[in-house]
Amino acid sequence: MKIILTTFLTLDGVYQAPGGPEEDPSGGFTQGGWSVPYGDEDFGRFMTGVIGRADAFLLGRRTYEIFASFWPKMTDPDDRIADRLNTLPKYVPTGTLTSADWANTRLLHGDLGTEVAALREQDGGELQIHGSGALAGSLLRLGLIDTMHLLTFPVAVGAGKRLFGAGVQPTAFALTDSRATGTGVVISSYERRGAPTYGTYDLPEDA
Repeated sequence: MKIILTTFLTLDGVYQAPGGPEEDPSGGFTQGGWSVPYGDEDFGRFMTGVIGRADAFLLGRRTYEIFASFWPKMTDPDDRIADRLNTLPKYVPTGTLTSADWANTRLLHGDLGTEVAALREQDGGELQIHGSGALAGSLLRLGLIDTMHLLTFPVAVGAGKRLFGAGVQPTAFALTDSRATGTGVVISSYERRGAPTYGTYDLPEDA
């Protein structure tokens, strides 16, 4: 399976608490809910399309708990996002959770790189990560993310947890798609291409 990351970012690279003030106030973060004013039909169609392609989900512990408190209550059979999240396999790397009540959830207690690499070798299409910024950052450092859908919202919050932190493995990505929603969210899709290449700009001799 390919590992696909879909995550929301501010212009200054913060992923923390996009959905509400109480989602993740750790570190004294007070700007939670910054993505909400920009949700529109374009945004909804994109997310429905992405989740419709999922074969399984890989979720960080905090994101899993947020999702598990909400999506099982969504029982409308025409809700494609709820249907996929509630029925497909969900994998949660964790050192703290000992049980999970949401259907089709498997907790991963072993070495993160080894566990995720084994999932990656399974047959199937897309193993999707949604949110889960700490998990995504760890997998970027391990070079285990194949595709990224980065949704950049037209807002800066000044502080908070950032996706591309210290220790991210130097990696080149190819831009495969880019679009903007009606509210100005830029959706950029990238495929992993391997190690970066480098060069030097040649200056004119009389510079």
